[in-house]
Amino acid sequence: MDYKVMAKSILENIGGSENVRNMTHCATRLRLTLKDTSKADDQAVENIDGVINVINKAGQYQLLIGTEVGKLYDEFEPLVKGEGNAEKVGGEEVSSGNIISNIFSAVSAIFAPILPALAGSGILRGLLILCVQLGLISEGSGTYSILYVSSMSVFYFLPVLLAFTSARRFGASPYISALIGAALINPDFIGLMGNAGNGATTDFLGIPVVLMNYNSTVVPIILSIWAFSYLYKFLDARVPETLKLVIIPLVSLAIMIPLTVIVIGPIGVYSGEAVANVVNWLIERSSILTGILIGGGWSVLVSLGIHWAVNPIMINNISTYGFDYIVPFTFACNFAVIGTTIGVYFKARDKKLRGFALTGLVTIALSAIIEATLFGLLVKNKKLFLAQIIGGAVGGAYLGLMKVVTNAFVFGSVTTFPAYVEKNSSNFIQAMIGLLISLIVSAVLAFIFTNKDEKLV
Repeated sequence: MDYKVMAKSILENIGGSENVRNMTHCATRLRLTLKDTSKADDQAVENIDGVINVINKAGQYQLLIGTEVGKLYDEFEPLVKGEGNAEKVGGEEVSSGNIISNIFSAVSAIFAPILPALAGSGILRGLLILCVQLGLISEGSGTYSILYVSSMSVFYFLPVLLAFTSARRFGASPYISALIGAALINPDFIGLMGNAGNGATTDFLGIPVVLMNYNSTVVPIILSIWAFSYLYKFLDARVPETLKLVIIPLVSLAIMIPLTVIVIGPIGVYSGEAVANVVNWLIERSSILTGILIGGGWSVLVSLGIHWAVNPIMINNISTYGFDYIVPFTFACNFAVIGTTIGVYFKARDKKLRGFALTGLVTIALSAIIEATLFGLLVKNKKLFLAQIIGGAVGGAYLGLMKVVTNAFVFGSVTTFPAYVEKNSSNFIQAMIGLLISLIVSAVLAFIFTNKDEKLV
């Protein structure tokens, strides 16, 4: 695949670089914010070799590419910047779409780059727990300590990583932003709390400061860098070029770190905890209903490209509590998609359709990427989409009933099963039962709903 040619073709058919307000990518999609979507030729873009589907939802013009989207982005970004439009890449979309679509766009851009690190660390943590349970590694050993640090560092330093990605999204300096995030987890700052923990107080120039432990937090640093982006742009526009090297970092750090620990940080901590508590309260009140809604509805959110808005809640739960109830429901969705491909494979006679279904099965089982199957098969066939939704809902209901959790934020596939390994061994067993239910229900329904002469549209 020649991604440079592909990038040029896409740019030509979406109205050129002058029509691109902002751009980013997630695990499988190139996400563009266009000034005028009417200038984009959807059919022409979809016909470009390598483009699986085009979705114009949630204020974004999304191109489904697959797991190689990063390579396309690397070719696409210089084309936009090279034509004098660098300010459009990485800036804040304050004038495009509504506030909801802007939030979805920002969440996607901020979290997408660090998802591989989160997923890999989560799997390592699950494998480490499994090795301890099997007696292969002792918790007091140096091996355990090194592997534990390896698996948990991404969560400890989450404010630094999110500061960097947030800066790229909001148009601030990534390196100054990373320093702001690092300041929040500096041992000397954490030491100010002593043994009192969150809620301890100190002062800054006579102003009371409520101290918080920002390790593994999500919301505070994102809010901080969002605010910093305005200060950074203000300084960048007014400070003489010869003084920028010193003045911008100096003023930025002197203002933003105190402002973050005095105002933004506590607000972020409490608001993040409030949202997570509400979601977890709903799960505790009716875990079955929550499982039905998320297990059955997750594929709908994915098809609209707005599932990223839920990811921070799951990540916050993992980093704060060490487990999460929502991730298993997304597994139920993925295994329902796998079940649907199985039903189609055994019922359909068309070789292309059976081959597509088998490819989707293998892809999801190994990489948890459902978009190709979702748009290539389910969205085009409402009966099959319904089969998948029902399977995900039934499996999600069981997972909710049994209060299944994961110890890591991961995508649902066979390779991420270690995320279910807990000291309570029944958690893994119940997870496997719930996912099997999703798979079987959707497979049976898909088999029933598929015509033998069904063809790949």
